[in-house]
Amino acid sequence: MEKELWSGRGAFIMAAVGSAVGLGNLWRFPYVAYQNGGGAFLIPWLVALVTAGIPLMMLEFALGHKFRAGAPKSFHKLSRSGWIGWGCLLNGFVIVSYYAVVIGWVFAYLYYSFGAQWGDNAENFFFKQFLSLSSSPGQIGGIRWPILVGLALTWISIFLIIFKGVKIVGKVVAITVPLPTILILLFVIRGVTLDGAMEGLKFYLKPDFGRLLDPKVWLAAYAQIFFSLSLAFGIMIAYASYLHERSDITGSAIATSVINCGTSFVAGFAVFSVLGYLALQKGVEVPEVVAGGPSLAFVTYPTAIRLLPFGVSFFGLCFFIMLLTLGIDSAFSLVEAFVAGIRDTWRLSRTVATIIACLLPFAAGIIFTTKAGLFWLDIVDHYITNFGLTLFGALECLFVAFFGRKILREHMNSVSNVKVGRWWDFCIGILTPLILIVSIVMNFIESVKKAYGGYPQWALAVGGWAVVALVIILALILGRISKRRFEAEEG
Repeated sequence: MEKELWSGRGAFIMAAVGSAVGLGNLWRFPYVAYQNGGGAFLIPWLVALVTAGIPLMMLEFALGHKFRAGAPKSFHKLSRSGWIGWGCLLNGFVIVSYYAVVIGWVFAYLYYSFGAQWGDNAENFFFKQFLSLSSSPGQIGGIRWPILVGLALTWISIFLIIFKGVKIVGKVVAITVPLPTILILLFVIRGVTLDGAMEGLKFYLKPDFGRLLDPKVWLAAYAQIFFSLSLAFGIMIAYASYLHERSDITGSAIATSVINCGTSFVAGFAVFSVLGYLALQKGVEVPEVVAGGPSLAFVTYPTAIRLLPFGVSFFGLCFFIMLLTLGIDSAFSLVEAFVAGIRDTWRLSRTVATIIACLLPFAAGIIFTTKAGLFWLDIVDHYITNFGLTLFGALECLFVAFFGRKILREHMNSVSNVKVGRWWDFCIGILTPLILIVSIVMNFIESVKKAYGGYPQWALAVGGWAVVALVIILALILGRISKRRFEAEEG
């Protein structure tokens, strides 16, 4: 098969930024910063960016560019350990199966934005009318058809974007990456002009330097950087494999990481200025309206939009268009990474591989469209990000450090303007895997002490530990299959 290539370095960086900048930048970073010392959190966050985010981004770019393949084949060529690449892809497969459902919610809310149809009680509308949420994970209930329709629209969009290859992706991200940035800036401008905005920003940025002595704050900073940059999904490896032979790897990694983190920081101004306004309107303190995750996007922000003195439908539509473009780039990048792995292993056409990579997670995501869907989404997300993704992120670092750190460092330095030294070896061989392993141990101890979210143990076993175990088992099986096929190709 002839190797597809990006139209240029700009298209590649735009796609990488589109993958990294997602819903988490808007609904996770501001909340995590607020919880972990406000403005003081920026110190460990920046340290984590320099010592983990940028080095790992360089690692994945170099791995894909050096071996011109997706994650499984690249790891096979480096260390005969393609199963690690499959583990990364399978984590992404699980995540996109529910991430696409959230985008499906956004599709529905584009319609509800006209006239702010969620009314004066956005919380009741979201949980009781839209999700029709049941009382426990065991009460599955029926499928919520508006959500299933939104999910179908999401997967149709993803298929149409990637089935023709990276040149079409490059054209799509030229629109979908700048647009949410413009809309975030619009909300920053609108937000800071609202009454109470400064009170909200004070809560966001007020430094609590005493929190810097808490190791959990530093772990939170590393976790935020790691997840925010879409690392250990196989995405950046696949994207870098489509680069031209002479491409600035380290410069691109630095640019992608800094743009992503800058977007997170600016998004905080958009979020907390509006939260300050909402607190003033409701006559409560800012901490009482602070939220992260789906509640911010589908309850808190819509409530604030409803209270705006003018332009309610306009700002509602803009907000959900922003969420849609943030989410869709991250979603199709996860699928593209899976497509690259399938094509490298079974030599399928791009269209066939894309159909497979879309239909499988679409089917897996149907459970999240039921009345108990939000419960299962929460459980699966907690375990796959805190255990599955973290585990394969640590393995990725350790295997590269053991088998190929010198090879990749020399490759990066041969094609890049910014040269890397032994500090990179230290970061990916010792510091980052150590942080990730400590995070796994601490999360495991926490899970033993207390059931996550108060859910029944059977639900955590089925939606949590079983999913993580399945990812590991399938990674080993697919690694063995792909190893035989790759070795047969090599003769």
